[in-house]
Amino acid sequence: MSDPTSAPWLSDDEQRAWMALTTVLTTLPAAIDAQLKRDSGLNFFEYTILSSLAQAPGRALRMNSLAHLAAGSPSRLSHAVSRLEGHGWVARRNTESPEGRWVEAVLTDAGATAVAAAAPAHVREARRLVFDGLTAEQVEQLTRIGYQLLRATAPHLTACMEVPGARPPT
Repeated sequence: MSDPTSAPWLSDDEQRAWMALTTVLTTLPAAIDAQLKRDSGLNFFEYTILSSLAQAPGRALRMNSLAHLAAGSPSRLSHAVSRLEGHGWVARRNTESPEGRWVEAVLTDAGATAVAAAAPAHVREARRLVFDGLTAEQVEQLTRIGYQLLRATAPHLTACMEVPGARPPT
């Protein structure tokens, strides 16, 4: 029987990769959040909600699906949607079908305008912080690595991440 307190230690290369990854995971979201707040008054979670709704058929999603896409708990999503409703950017509607009843979040015209206004600066910042420093080959590697890590950490989200018309990474 193996010792439960022992673990295979990381090699020097793995340790450097781990430190780089964890540092990016803590600094990149803060930098993106700061840009969004400064330029549009939205935090990244709210922006993700609005952009997910903007891309959804009919600009509407079930609240539970939206929570998965935005990577937030149902409670956090409900609070954020309430704030967005206060701006007139999102509305909730009860929907009934043979499958059952649920609540959907719907992007309003004002919300579509708000996310469209926030998107250019957000994309510029994502490009500046991530893509401007990478080659096309590195972007492809980042995509493959990201999906591989996502399949290990949250496999249910991989289908949500598909870009229309794009080939999923192998």
